[in-house]
Amino acid sequence: MCSQQETFNSMVLSHLNHFSLAGLLQFYRLMGSATAVLDHASHIRDVMPDASPRLVQALADTSEAKKRAEVEWQYDEAHQIQPLCMADERYPLRLTECDDAPLVVYYRGNADLNTRRVINVIGTRHATIYGKDLVHRFVTDLRKFCPDVLIVSGLAYGIDICAHRKALETGLPTVAVLAHGLDELYPNSHRETAIQMLQQGGLLTEFMTQTRADKRNFVQRNRIVAGMSDACVLVESAAKGGGLITASIARSYNREVFAFPGAVGAPYSEGCNQLIRDNGAALLTNAEDFVKAMGWEDDSILVKERQQGIERQMFPELSTDEQALVRVLSRTNDLQINMLATQANLPIHRVTALLFELEMKGVIKTLAGGACHLIQ
Repeated sequence: MCSQQETFNSMVLSHLNHFSLAGLLQFYRLMGSATAVLDHASHIRDVMPDASPRLVQALADTSEAKKRAEVEWQYDEAHQIQPLCMADERYPLRLTECDDAPLVVYYRGNADLNTRRVINVIGTRHATIYGKDLVHRFVTDLRKFCPDVLIVSGLAYGIDICAHRKALETGLPTVAVLAHGLDELYPNSHRETAIQMLQQGGLLTEFMTQTRADKRNFVQRNRIVAGMSDACVLVESAAKGGGLITASIARSYNREVFAFPGAVGAPYSEGCNQLIRDNGAALLTNAEDFVKAMGWEDDSILVKERQQGIERQMFPELSTDEQALVRVLSRTNDLQINMLATQANLPIHRVTALLFELEMKGVIKTLAGGACHLIQ
């Protein structure tokens, strides 16, 4: 966790950066901290000779930005808002890989922004029944296959709010990235959902309080949705829209991008279909394929077994022959029965009976194709 001084100084620079000061983030990365930037503010060209005149001028007098940061600091303390600077371990670390990452974000909630699996589920504000059904099935099944995933979206009408609400319903944490400060909520009709998310996820923004939900802010916040996630899942989109912008940003960040196809001629599937056609997104039809494509399937094996009512005992009692099979699978997992029998030096009919007992104890699972998998 970074110091209060570094957090405050990051807020000062963040206020300056909202005027799109080219080179400020570069200067920050060069110096290694916001505090170091401000220490060299009066002689920036000694460190960065090619600094723009506008950046030099802005850093020459930061008094107004400091006053604004002080007001924000007091408000945040009074309203349980956490300002997270880049040096803070709670800051979304995936974002730090992005060239245009915000110097500080403001957060309310209890979700771990750096959990192992983070995806965004986005789409049109004009979601159809088809799109809503896709979200419901995808999030529900994702909960079964990958129960530690964080769902990110933008709290907007349509696909966004559908994804948040289904995540809450299924028990997955969900975070909304907002296009304004945390002193208001847009749209206000989603306030009840947002309040629930504070207990099972959170609200995140790069904007200080007193920042209204201007149109340009929505495009700016899309880069955070894309950057803090491992993958982008586009459910429905017209030929033009914010979802396509987010998908494009995600690709520029080297994130995985997926899209659900729709019927030819369907206006709110046109963007998805074009994206798939142009190889801008992988075609997606269900959560299981998504988990496999991301290489996350190993995380869900034990969960699948529990879903099927096979609970692994904490300390299962194994016979000598059962232990022999486990030892073989410990060395080389996912063996066919004949190979397993050979390496364990047991007859196949005996191995077949033993595998049934081990599966009932939740120790192994027979995979498609007949391979035996040891649940470790």
